[in-house]
Amino acid sequence: MREGTPRTVGIVWGLLVLNTLGSAGAKTIVPLPRSLIQMVTMGALAAAFALALAVNLRLRIRASAYVFLLTLLLVPSLISSANLESGFGALFRCARLALFVGTLWLLSRWWDGGLTFVRHHIRLYFAVLGSVAAGLVVSPGAALPDLYGGRLVGALWPLTPPQIGQYAAVIIGLTVLLVLGRRTDRTSAAVVIVPSLVLLALTHTRTATLGLLIGLALAIGSLVLTSAAARRFFAWAVLCAAVAAVALGSVLQAWFLRGQSKENFSSLTGRAKVWDALLAAPRTPSEQLFGTGLGDKSFGGLPIDNSWLAVYHEQGLTGVALVAAVFVVLGGVALLRPPSLSRACAIFLISYCAIASYTEAGLGDASPYLLHLAVAASLLATPAAAPPATPGVPRRRVPRWAQRSEVT
Repeated sequence: MREGTPRTVGIVWGLLVLNTLGSAGAKTIVPLPRSLIQMVTMGALAAAFALALAVNLRLRIRASAYVFLLTLLLVPSLISSANLESGFGALFRCARLALFVGTLWLLSRWWDGGLTFVRHHIRLYFAVLGSVAAGLVVSPGAALPDLYGGRLVGALWPLTPPQIGQYAAVIIGLTVLLVLGRRTDRTSAAVVIVPSLVLLALTHTRTATLGLLIGLALAIGSLVLTSAAARRFFAWAVLCAAVAAVALGSVLQAWFLRGQSKENFSSLTGRAKVWDALLAAPRTPSEQLFGTGLGDKSFGGLPIDNSWLAVYHEQGLTGVALVAAVFVVLGGVALLRPPSLSRACAIFLISYCAIASYTEAGLGDASPYLLHLAVAASLLATPAAAPPATPGVPRRRVPRWAQRSEVT
């Protein structure tokens, strides 16, 4: 019999989500000092590790190539951060990453290929989106500020449009897959999907939208041969997409461009200039191999907004190789698994993170992307085998009346 997952595990996952929300973003209705937000997020991570340790006192863990690679990622992070080129904050970020990875090791005991962590993921990020919706209702001006071009931001907690778009896209995709796998009813799914779609549209986040569409196409494609519901959904999705492209082509183009010029759009809203400057900057052999230390994912005071370049800048070629190995291992295991709902959800999460890595940073440090991939790793884990019976010791026979009482 498979061991059930304690409720405390869901609390730990919620604390990890809180830790990765970040402390930088739009101005909130009630001004929150950044120091206070950092205290809350770091306190959440410390509490998560303590609770995970309390619920797993015997330190039972499961072999996980994903968490092992994250543990190896600590090596270049520590080597580069020890030079203090990025200040003492780099060592603090290393400690945070170590605590984050340690918590994942403690939770790996309950990674069994089931949907437990998928449901935790959906509930918790839907709660985050609920706070965004509440801020929009309370103060539309603060939630749709001119500073961000009228895009939706967090008015109660400082969340940027890409963050909100990411959370919305991920839970939409996972919920759609649960419906196709008949693991939730359509009414409950609509309660999650419809408002999340509205919030995603208000963020005007292109990366999240493309990640959602491509990730769902790959995930549903993995179910087409074994699921009639997946085949029907895929056919209807293609038909609706064709009709929308013809009838709403100009509207969709305007939404996608966000009023930007072609030059600005071609340079990915200025990202390409930062990337070119980062790659052209001189580096010592040590910096090329191990990076400059964990920082705030910026270069020259501007955000890098690319996970691969951010990892190269902070953890060097060693970090890039380890992050690439994460995708190779998870993707390879997903392709080798037989078609199933768990496999489809894992493919969606891996695909989404791979697509988002081009214009978003976070794969080299504690972030929502590492949590998404952790859920994928839990889905690809094989169920733990039941402990073998002790030789020479007969099984204790359970009376029928006792079996009936257990069922009732």
